[in-house]
Amino acid sequence: MKTSLDNVEEAMFLRVDNFGVCTITLNRPKARNALSLEMMQALHQELTKIATDASIRVVVIGANGPAFCAGHDMRQLRANPNFDYYKGTFSTSSSLMKTIMTMPQPVIARVQGMATAAGCQLVATCDLAIASTAAKFATPGVHIGLFCSTPMVALSRNVGRKAAMEMLMLGDAVDAERALELGLINKAVDPNELDTALRIMTDTLLGKSAITLAMGKAAFYEQLEKGVVDAYAHTGEVMARNMMTADAAEGIDAFIQKRTPVWIGK
Repeated sequence: MKTSLDNVEEAMFLRVDNFGVCTITLNRPKARNALSLEMMQALHQELTKIATDASIRVVVIGANGPAFCAGHDMRQLRANPNFDYYKGTFSTSSSLMKTIMTMPQPVIARVQGMATAAGCQLVATCDLAIASTAAKFATPGVHIGLFCSTPMVALSRNVGRKAAMEMLMLGDAVDAERALELGLINKAVDPNELDTALRIMTDTLLGKSAITLAMGKAAFYEQLEKGVVDAYAHTGEVMARNMMTADAAEGIDAFIQKRTPVWIGK
Protein backbone atom coordinates (compact mmCIF):
# COMPACT_ATOMS: atom_id res chain seq x y z
CA MET A 1 0.00 0.00 0.00
CA LYS A 2 1.30 3.43 -0.97
CA THR A 3 0.18 6.51 0.94
CA SER A 4 0.97 10.08 -0.08
CA LEU A 5 0.08 13.49 1.32
CA ASP A 6 0.51 12.06 4.80
CA ASN A 7 0.12 15.31 6.76
CA VAL A 8 -3.59 14.76 7.26
CA GLU A 9 -4.29 18.05 9.03
CA GLU A 10 -2.75 20.19 6.28
CA ALA A 11 -3.47 18.18 3.14
CA MET A 12 -6.48 19.32 1.09
CA PHE A 13 -6.87 15.74 -0.03
CA LEU A 14 -5.24 12.40 0.73
CA ARG A 15 -4.08 9.70 -1.65
CA VAL A 16 -3.76 6.00 -0.90
CA ASP A 17 -2.78 3.39 -3.51
CA ASN A 18 -3.71 -0.20 -2.71
CA PHE A 19 -3.35 -3.08 -5.18
CA GLY A 20 -4.25 -1.04 -8.26
CA VAL A 21 -6.92 1.10 -6.60
CA CYS A 22 -6.09 4.75 -5.99
CA THR A 23 -8.30 6.44 -3.40
CA ILE A 24 -8.40 10.23 -3.34
CA THR A 25 -10.06 11.55 -0.19
CA LEU A 26 -11.17 15.19 0.02
CA ASN A 27 -9.85 16.47 3.33
CA ARG A 28 -11.37 19.83 4.23
CA PRO A 29 -14.06 18.50 6.60
CA LYS A 30 -14.43 21.79 8.51
CA ALA A 31 -15.21 23.53 5.22
CA ARG A 32 -17.47 20.64 4.14
CA ASN A 33 -14.82 19.79 1.56
CA ALA A 34 -15.55 22.93 -0.44
CA LEU A 35 -13.50 23.13 -3.64
CA SER A 36 -11.14 26.06 -3.26
CA LEU A 37 -9.16 27.15 -6.30
CA GLU A 38 -5.98 25.70 -4.80
CA MET A 39 -7.70 22.40 -4.04
CA MET A 40 -9.02 22.08 -7.59
CA GLN A 41 -5.61 22.90 -9.05
CA ALA A 42 -3.95 20.29 -6.83
CA LEU A 43 -6.58 17.66 -7.64
CA HIS A 44 -6.22 18.35 -11.35
CA GLN A 45 -2.44 17.94 -11.13
CA GLU A 46 -2.73 14.71 -9.11
CA LEU A 47 -5.33 13.14 -11.39
CA THR A 48 -3.31 14.08 -14.47
CA LYS A 49 -0.37 12.13 -13.00
CA ILE A 50 -2.60 9.18 -12.11
CA ALA A 51 -3.94 9.06 -15.67
CA THR A 52 -0.49 8.11 -16.97
CA ASP A 53 0.23 5.55 -14.22
CA ALA A 54 -0.41 2.08 -15.64
CA SER A 55 -0.23 0.55 -12.15
CA ILE A 56 -3.44 2.37 -11.18
CA ARG A 57 -6.44 0.45 -12.51
CA VAL A 58 -9.32 2.16 -10.65
CA VAL A 59 -9.70 5.58 -9.01
CA VAL A 60 -12.04 6.27 -6.07
CA ILE A 61 -12.96 9.79 -4.97
CA GLY A 62 -14.28 10.01 -1.42
CA ALA A 63 -14.31 12.52 1.43
CA ASN A 64 -13.62 12.94 5.13
CA GLY A 65 -16.22 14.40 7.47
CA PRO A 66 -20.02 14.52 7.35
CA ALA A 67 -20.24 16.11 3.88
CA PHE A 68 -18.95 14.78 0.58
CA CYS A 69 -18.49 18.21 -1.01
CA ALA A 70 -20.30 21.52 -0.59
CA GLY A 71 -19.28 22.80 -4.01
CA HIS A 72 -17.14 25.84 -4.66
CA ASP A 73 -15.62 27.74 -1.75
CA MET A 74 -18.04 30.68 -1.51
CA ARG A 75 -15.96 32.53 1.07
CA GLN A 76 -13.01 32.50 -1.31
CA LEU A 77 -15.15 33.64 -4.23
CA ARG A 78 -16.64 36.55 -2.27
CA ALA A 79 -13.17 37.58 -1.12
CA ASN A 80 -12.09 37.99 -4.76
CA PRO A 81 -14.85 39.99 -6.51
CA ASN A 82 -13.27 40.02 -9.93
CA PHE A 83 -14.70 38.70 -13.22
CA ASP A 84 -11.38 37.25 -14.40
CA TYR A 85 -10.90 35.50 -11.04
CA TYR A 86 -14.38 34.02 -11.23
CA LYS A 87 -13.92 32.93 -14.83
CA GLY A 88 -10.55 31.37 -13.99
CA THR A 89 -12.03 29.51 -11.02
CA PHE A 90 -14.87 28.00 -13.04
CA SER A 91 -12.46 27.20 -15.89
CA THR A 92 -10.26 25.33 -13.42
CA SER A 93 -13.31 23.42 -12.18
CA SER A 94 -14.24 22.49 -15.75
CA SER A 95 -10.69 21.31 -16.46
CA LEU A 96 -10.82 19.10 -13.35
CA MET A 97 -14.11 17.55 -14.43
CA LYS A 98 -12.87 16.97 -18.00
CA THR A 99 -9.75 15.27 -16.65
CA ILE A 100 -11.92 12.81 -14.72
CA MET A 101 -13.83 12.06 -17.92
CA THR A 102 -10.76 11.65 -20.13
CA MET A 103 -8.44 9.69 -17.83
CA PRO A 104 -8.35 6.02 -18.88
CA GLN A 105 -9.16 4.54 -15.48
CA PRO A 106 -12.75 4.11 -14.25
CA VAL A 107 -13.46 6.73 -11.58
CA ILE A 108 -15.93 5.93 -8.78
CA ALA A 109 -17.47 8.48 -6.42
CA ARG A 110 -17.82 7.19 -2.85
CA VAL A 111 -20.51 9.49 -1.43
CA GLN A 112 -20.96 9.31 2.32
CA GLY A 113 -22.78 12.63 2.84
CA MET A 114 -24.19 15.77 1.25
CA ALA A 115 -23.03 16.62 -2.28
CA THR A 116 -24.14 20.07 -3.41
CA ALA A 117 -23.50 22.31 -6.43
CA ALA A 118 -19.99 21.52 -7.75
CA GLY A 119 -19.98 18.59 -5.31
CA CYS A 120 -23.03 17.17 -7.07
CA GLN A 121 -21.25 17.96 -10.35
CA LEU A 122 -18.27 15.92 -9.16
CA VAL A 123 -20.50 12.93 -8.44
CA ALA A 124 -22.22 13.26 -11.83
CA THR A 125 -18.84 13.53 -13.58
CA CYS A 126 -17.42 10.33 -12.11
CA ASP A 127 -18.03 7.26 -14.27
CA LEU A 128 -19.72 5.41 -11.42
CA ALA A 129 -21.10 6.42 -8.02
CA ILE A 130 -22.01 4.55 -4.85
CA ALA A 131 -23.76 6.49 -2.10
CA SER A 132 -24.77 5.96 1.48
CA THR A 133 -28.51 6.22 2.10
CA ALA A 134 -27.54 9.12 4.39
CA ALA A 135 -26.26 11.09 1.39
CA LYS A 136 -28.21 13.85 -0.33
CA PHE A 137 -27.69 15.70 -3.59
CA ALA A 138 -28.58 19.23 -4.64
CA THR A 139 -27.79 22.07 -7.01
CA PRO A 140 -29.02 24.83 -4.68
CA GLY A 141 -27.32 27.85 -6.23
CA VAL A 142 -30.69 29.36 -7.12
CA HIS A 143 -31.28 29.90 -3.39
CA ILE A 144 -28.39 32.39 -3.26
CA GLY A 145 -28.88 33.99 -6.67
CA LEU A 146 -26.26 31.89 -8.44
CA PHE A 147 -27.65 29.36 -10.93
CA CYS A 148 -25.58 26.15 -10.95
CA SER A 149 -24.62 26.54 -14.60
CA THR A 150 -21.38 24.55 -14.67
CA PRO A 151 -22.78 21.74 -12.47
CA MET A 152 -25.68 21.67 -14.94
CA VAL A 153 -23.37 20.30 -17.65
CA ALA A 154 -22.67 17.07 -15.78
CA LEU A 155 -26.12 16.84 -14.18
CA SER A 156 -27.97 17.16 -17.50
CA ARG A 157 -25.84 14.38 -18.98
CA ASN A 158 -26.83 11.99 -16.20
CA VAL A 159 -30.51 12.56 -15.48
CA GLY A 160 -33.54 13.42 -17.60
CA ARG A 161 -34.24 17.02 -18.57
CA LYS A 162 -37.27 17.53 -16.34
CA ALA A 163 -35.45 16.06 -13.33
CA ALA A 164 -32.38 18.20 -14.01
CA MET A 165 -34.44 21.36 -14.34
CA GLU A 166 -36.30 20.55 -11.14
CA MET A 167 -33.04 20.22 -9.22
CA LEU A 168 -31.58 23.34 -10.84
CA MET A 169 -34.64 25.60 -10.61
CA LEU A 170 -36.03 24.54 -7.24
CA GLY A 171 -32.68 23.84 -5.61
CA ASP A 172 -34.13 21.20 -3.29
CA ALA A 173 -32.09 18.24 -2.14
CA VAL A 174 -32.90 14.70 -3.27
CA ASP A 175 -32.07 11.68 -1.15
CA ALA A 176 -29.96 8.74 -2.29
CA GLU A 177 -32.95 6.60 -3.25
CA ARG A 178 -34.28 9.35 -5.51
CA ALA A 179 -30.79 9.96 -6.93
CA LEU A 180 -30.66 6.26 -7.79
CA GLU A 181 -34.04 6.47 -9.55
CA LEU A 182 -32.84 9.48 -11.56
CA GLY A 183 -29.62 7.76 -12.63
CA LEU A 184 -27.31 10.14 -10.77
CA ILE A 185 -25.79 7.24 -8.81
CA ASN A 186 -25.44 3.49 -9.36
CA LYS A 187 -26.13 2.20 -5.86
CA ALA A 188 -27.63 3.47 -2.60
CA VAL A 189 -26.60 1.35 0.37
CA ASP A 190 -26.72 1.43 4.15
CA PRO A 191 -23.87 3.56 5.54
CA ASN A 192 -22.35 0.47 7.15
CA GLU A 193 -22.31 -1.31 3.78
CA LEU A 194 -20.77 1.53 1.73
CA ASP A 195 -17.20 0.21 1.76
CA THR A 196 -18.30 -3.35 1.09
CA ALA A 197 -20.31 -2.25 -1.95
CA LEU A 198 -17.38 -0.15 -3.11
CA ARG A 199 -14.96 -3.07 -2.75
CA ILE A 200 -17.25 -5.34 -4.78
CA MET A 201 -17.31 -2.77 -7.57
CA THR A 202 -13.55 -2.12 -7.54
CA ASP A 203 -12.80 -5.87 -7.45
CA THR A 204 -15.10 -6.39 -10.43
CA LEU A 205 -13.36 -3.63 -12.39
CA LEU A 206 -9.93 -4.99 -11.48
CA GLY A 207 -10.97 -8.26 -13.09
CA LYS A 208 -11.54 -6.59 -16.45
CA SER A 209 -9.02 -5.77 -19.18
CA ALA A 210 -7.55 -2.32 -18.48
CA ILE A 211 -7.07 -1.48 -22.15
CA THR A 212 -10.63 -2.52 -22.96
CA LEU A 213 -12.06 -0.35 -20.18
CA ALA A 214 -9.92 2.60 -21.30
CA MET A 215 -10.99 2.30 -24.93
CA GLY A 216 -14.62 1.85 -23.97
CA LYS A 217 -14.65 4.79 -21.56
CA ALA A 218 -13.15 7.13 -24.16
CA ALA A 219 -15.59 5.95 -26.82
CA PHE A 220 -18.56 6.36 -24.47
CA TYR A 221 -17.95 10.05 -23.86
CA GLU A 222 -16.94 10.75 -27.46
CA GLN A 223 -20.08 9.19 -28.96
CA LEU A 224 -22.35 11.10 -26.60
CA GLU A 225 -21.48 14.34 -28.39
CA LYS A 226 -22.13 12.96 -31.88
CA GLY A 227 -25.24 12.38 -33.97
CA VAL A 228 -26.41 8.78 -34.35
CA VAL A 229 -24.76 8.24 -37.75
CA ASP A 230 -21.40 9.62 -36.64
CA ALA A 231 -21.66 7.82 -33.30
CA TYR A 232 -22.07 4.45 -35.02
CA ALA A 233 -19.21 5.20 -37.42
CA HIS A 234 -16.94 6.16 -34.53
CA THR A 235 -17.81 3.23 -32.26
CA GLY A 236 -17.53 0.79 -35.16
CA GLU A 237 -13.97 1.94 -35.70
CA VAL A 238 -13.27 1.72 -31.96
CA MET A 239 -14.59 -1.87 -31.83
CA ALA A 240 -12.42 -2.81 -34.80
CA ARG A 241 -9.36 -1.40 -33.02
CA ASN A 242 -10.44 -3.14 -29.83
CA MET A 243 -10.67 -6.45 -31.73
CA MET A 244 -7.03 -6.02 -32.77
CA THR A 245 -5.81 -5.93 -29.15
CA ALA A 246 -4.20 -8.94 -27.50
CA ASP A 247 -6.73 -8.76 -24.67
CA ALA A 248 -9.66 -9.14 -27.07
CA ALA A 249 -8.02 -12.16 -28.67
CA GLU A 250 -7.35 -13.67 -25.24
CA GLY A 251 -10.86 -12.91 -23.99
CA ILE A 252 -12.58 -14.44 -27.00
CA ASP A 253 -10.32 -17.51 -26.90
CA ALA A 254 -11.05 -17.92 -23.18
CA PHE A 255 -14.79 -17.65 -23.86
CA ILE A 256 -14.62 -20.31 -26.56
CA GLN A 257 -12.43 -22.56 -24.41
CA LYS A 258 -14.60 -21.98 -21.32
CA ARG A 259 -11.78 -20.71 -19.12
CA THR A 260 -10.92 -17.53 -17.22
CA PRO A 261 -9.02 -15.03 -19.39
CA VAL A 262 -5.52 -13.89 -18.47
CA TRP A 263 -5.29 -10.26 -19.52
CA ILE A 264 -2.19 -9.18 -21.36
CA GLY A 265 -2.81 -5.45 -21.41
CA LYS A 266 -1.93 -4.76 -25.05
